[in-house]
Amino acid sequence: MVRLVLLAIIALLSILQSLTSAPAQPYPARTVRFIVPFGAASGTDITARLFADRLAARWGKPVLVENRPGGDGLVAVAAFIAANDDHTLLFAPVGTFTVHPYEHEKLPYDVERDLLPIASVSAIILAISSSASLKIGSLGELVELARAQPGKLNAAAANGNADFLLFGFLKSTGLQMAKVPYRDILQAPNDLAEGRIQVLMTSFAVVQPQMQTGRVKVLAVTSRKRAPSAPEVLTVTEAGYPALEMESLVGLFGPRGMSSELRERIAVALGEVAVADPVIATRFAATGQLVNVRGPSEFAAAIEQQRAKLAEIAKILGIKSAQ
Repeated sequence: MVRLVLLAIIALLSILQSLTSAPAQPYPARTVRFIVPFGAASGTDITARLFADRLAARWGKPVLVENRPGGDGLVAVAAFIAANDDHTLLFAPVGTFTVHPYEHEKLPYDVERDLLPIASVSAIILAISSSASLKIGSLGELVELARAQPGKLNAAAANGNADFLLFGFLKSTGLQMAKVPYRDILQAPNDLAEGRIQVLMTSFAVVQPQMQTGRVKVLAVTSRKRAPSAPEVLTVTEAGYPALEMESLVGLFGPRGMSSELRERIAVALGEVAVADPVIATRFAATGQLVNVRGPSEFAAAIEQQRAKLAEIAKILGIKSAQ
């Protein structure tokens, strides 16, 4: 009897040893899909395709980009969750979902359970711009003008983080500007150039053409670093307004149940691709982004930091979370 027990223990130890020493399963085993919550040619779409092409070459498997715009990002998130497959990943800005609890009464997903951070790859540069007709040259001058003329300036911001950030700042500092809503924020830069609105917060890439013609003045960027294509423009912290700083990270997310080991492996691949190919940094600069690669834990911490900041701004604005 004792001999049989010993043999059983030896057999069990042998099986456990073979399992722990077995090499990780190769990934990917088939085609990988990146679901993007914006249309083709958007900044996030361009970024996703840059990495998809290079990862496909590295992995020897196709990496396809699937555009699922609409529904404030919920269409893409729903498609990603429905797939429930570690070969279908969400490629999106963090701002796609961090403001959802303040914009929707009920969400069809749990961010901590259903969207597992794999890695960030870039940071979208947000810019605070003014119409050249205001004839101001700095963020400080804008604050002085707004304080001297309460309610006289028209302001707009892209939905999501930019909207929260700008109007939360205005309320916290006691500044009054008339909010102009846009169904399509891409129309706003032309209105800014024509002087129909005076202040705009949106991605730097959107206002860059008007800035180059001199019809729009970019006063500051909300990123920690200056925009490579406009190094003369200060960051908000350099301009003296650190409360406006926010990193608008873009990254890759895996489905619920994806192992931390697999997320780490994919993150390493993304990081190595970003470092090895100088074209990526060049293309990022052209689309108003900075290279910003972080692994799963760092990415998750950055997301939590942003959620905490948005919660503070929501209190200032008097907006309650539905979640």
